[in-house]
Amino acid sequence: MDTRTATAELGWISFPANGWEEVSGYDENLNTIRTYQVCNVFEPSQNNWLLTTYVDRRAAQRIYVEIRFTVRDCASIPSVLGSCKETFNLYYLETDRSMSDGIKGVEYWANAPFLKVDTIAADESFSQVDFGGRLMKVNTEVRSFGPLSKGRGFYLAFQDLGACMSLLAVRVFYKKCPSVVQNFAFFPETLTGAESTSLVIARGSCIQNAEEVDVPIKLYCNGDGEWMVPIGSCSCKSGYEPDNGNVCRACPQGTFKSSQGAGVCQQCPLNSRSTIEAATLCGCRNGYYRGDMDKPEDMCTSVPSAPRNLVSVVNQTSVLLEWHTPRDTGHREDLSYNILCRRCHSNERRACQPCDDSVLFLPGKRALKDNTVEISKLRAHTSYTFDIQAVNGVSNKSPYPAQQLSINITTNQAAPSVVPIMHQVSSTSRSFSLSWPPPEQPNGIILDYEIRYYDKVRQCLLFYYWKLDIGLNEYKSELGQQLSLIAGSLVGGVCIVSIVAIAIICSRYLTRTHSLTHSPGVKIYIDPYTYEDPNEAVHEFAKEIESSCVKIEEVIGSGEFGEVYKGRLKPLGKKEILVAIKTLKVGYSERQRRDFLAEASIMGQFDQPNIIRLEGVVTKSRPTMIITEFMENGALDSFLRQNDGQFPVIQLVGMLRGIASGMRYLAEMSYVHRDLAARNILVNSNLVCKVSDFGLSRYLEDEDTSDPTYTSSLGGKIPVRWTAPEAIAYRKFTSASDVWSYGIVTWEVMSYGERPYWDMSNQDVINAIEQDFRLPAPMDCPVVLHQLMLDCWQKDRNARPKFHDIVSMLDKMIRNPASLKAGTNNIGLGPPHHPLLDRGAPDLSRVSSVEDWLTALKMSQYRDSFLLSGFNSLPLVTQITAEDLQRIGVLLAGHQKKILTSVQSMRPNADDQSPTESV
Repeated sequence: MDTRTATAELGWISFPANGWEEVSGYDENLNTIRTYQVCNVFEPSQNNWLLTTYVDRRAAQRIYVEIRFTVRDCASIPSVLGSCKETFNLYYLETDRSMSDGIKGVEYWANAPFLKVDTIAADESFSQVDFGGRLMKVNTEVRSFGPLSKGRGFYLAFQDLGACMSLLAVRVFYKKCPSVVQNFAFFPETLTGAESTSLVIARGSCIQNAEEVDVPIKLYCNGDGEWMVPIGSCSCKSGYEPDNGNVCRACPQGTFKSSQGAGVCQQCPLNSRSTIEAATLCGCRNGYYRGDMDKPEDMCTSVPSAPRNLVSVVNQTSVLLEWHTPRDTGHREDLSYNILCRRCHSNERRACQPCDDSVLFLPGKRALKDNTVEISKLRAHTSYTFDIQAVNGVSNKSPYPAQQLSINITTNQAAPSVVPIMHQVSSTSRSFSLSWPPPEQPNGIILDYEIRYYDKVRQCLLFYYWKLDIGLNEYKSELGQQLSLIAGSLVGGVCIVSIVAIAIICSRYLTRTHSLTHSPGVKIYIDPYTYEDPNEAVHEFAKEIESSCVKIEEVIGSGEFGEVYKGRLKPLGKKEILVAIKTLKVGYSERQRRDFLAEASIMGQFDQPNIIRLEGVVTKSRPTMIITEFMENGALDSFLRQNDGQFPVIQLVGMLRGIASGMRYLAEMSYVHRDLAARNILVNSNLVCKVSDFGLSRYLEDEDTSDPTYTSSLGGKIPVRWTAPEAIAYRKFTSASDVWSYGIVTWEVMSYGERPYWDMSNQDVINAIEQDFRLPAPMDCPVVLHQLMLDCWQKDRNARPKFHDIVSMLDKMIRNPASLKAGTNNIGLGPPHHPLLDRGAPDLSRVSSVEDWLTALKMSQYRDSFLLSGFNSLPLVTQITAEDLQRIGVLLAGHQKKILTSVQSMRPNADDQSPTESV
């Protein structure tokens, strides 16, 4: 609906008949408009209603109404009654159908089921002026209401209770994020959510000729109709290049693009071409080829020509061949050679056959890189033909045989091969007869045979051990060398085994029984999982307590292994103290018992005021128990949420200083926590914060945990919102990754326990961090503290501060409280950061009603209290005081401070004094 340009009758329903009146008029630019006027200020008890035509909401959940109107100043009307008003009320009614005129009687209006949006007051009213004219002062007010879900549309109703005014124009609209192409993905037009702070997820789809890179592809539409935090992306397919960031254009003829991504089309390489658009590869021209391992951007190449200048040197039954490189290598660097060998019975090539497998080629006969080869074990007095082929990476692509160079040679005389076997034919006491077959390769005419014999009695050892054709002196010499080698090996083996055994014993002794140190006086953490028996570790680091000294009182929670109780510990001869008692549930496995006791073995090694103190363990009776000091205020995150806004900034910094001190101690002991978060910080009655929960290692190994905080990553469970990116991606946990987590804890503390990254999914958090998104400063957070967070969130872990640096920074802030005022940065921690998404202090420039203002401040629970107390417009709200807040029912000091700070910023001439100081 938009009546700003309407010239015909609007046809709205008014009640009673002498109330609102539709007339033609002029706006401030003298354009003709249709208006509704009412001015019954001389008559008492006015209740005039004006009902618009039916408005289809088009699936919108939150509706905005822009009203342009003028109001007469009651003081400028002579003889006016005391009931004169300068305000009017706006209502709405959800319904599925339009209503007929017949039901608009007195009864209907007396019981009309309208829902009130707001009481609207004029910022400026007009009065009588000189020369008989009037000065038109047009007011423009915007209000919103929702969520709408009960009907297809709605009516608007205006109620006048005695004003002299004109409705100049009414515009009804909703907000939406327009359709957009971003990161080569199309996102459709998306309506905003039911609340001004809602985030609506819009799923994207790749534009034409683009494909997904990261999934899911989505954007968030905020309450102002703006897109933010892109997740996932698309990129142009192979064969297409980006054009102005929104179109994937086909590669023209003569170009190609071989892979998906942001690259552009390239000219076809040498000796190739593309005759179509969107080519992913350029085809090679005739006679040119692309090898199996060649890249699409490599030029097409050809086969080599034949080798040159082949020469041979024959030595009895061996031959040495050498040749020169071909004149044309085909423009490739992977040239090699193959040797083909044929044995010929005559000079005709048809009488040749492949050489026997016994022929030996050195260094080989396939894929030779050198220009020489030695061939041996040929037959004597035999003709051979050798072909030298030149090949490269595309020779297998050519339909033609490889180019080659041939040579014919004939071998010379050579010694025959050995006699394969000898047989004894007969023997006497003084003689014997032997027989044997001729050698397989006589290599010419056999002239004679040489026979050697040995005295068996004298040489028996020779045949038994070696069966070598050697004399006695040689045998003795070689046997002596062998015995020396064997003896030396045995002695060396004994030495090596002894050294290894000594090293293992020393390693275990140093690991388990000594407190190693980086430097004098600094203990090093010892991993209890290095002990074969968990009892050995827990008894070394934790004190055993008699179960009779422990009194269980009430359940205060549950852990992974069993219930957590509040109780009392009464050691013999000592004062009774409150304690927390963790128990191991019945039916535990041996692994569960080991993990349960490991946490005690870890805690027992720490002794620092900001680390939870282990009192002892009960392992010799059932149930098995871990007993720690009792922290009255429980976990830090829930404690802060219960006390939202009740602590001064310097007290919050004191809490953060305690946490940093505890983490400094752990870092000096070379212990990495891995799960530093506000939920794992405990608070005692003196508001001292202590680091606890040293059992994340079990989450990293155990896939059965159902805690949604811990998300599976690379085979383990990770608390994504608190974990450094290198720890998520590569499981690289260090003190630097604990520093990242400390930055998140700082954000939790300053936002009073708000969930990091709000309702974004864990995968969206990972993607946003990769895109350099960082959490914005919480409301009223000093710049120096937010800068400390940003330093902790450096992508390069080596650039993050160390815990001892953080303690020094916080000490400096505490000594200089002026640095902790919002908006100041005077202790030298660097410039403020500009994040992708600002969800810190609310943007009050867009607030148009008391309800919107309270929602922006996250104080919507006080909406009815404000309206019932008469603070139903923003001008009235700007005059509110601390006493008014007490009367309204805003009793928490933190909530009073937040509201008064906002009121101060809304006043047109706000002074420099902070509202909390005036209170």
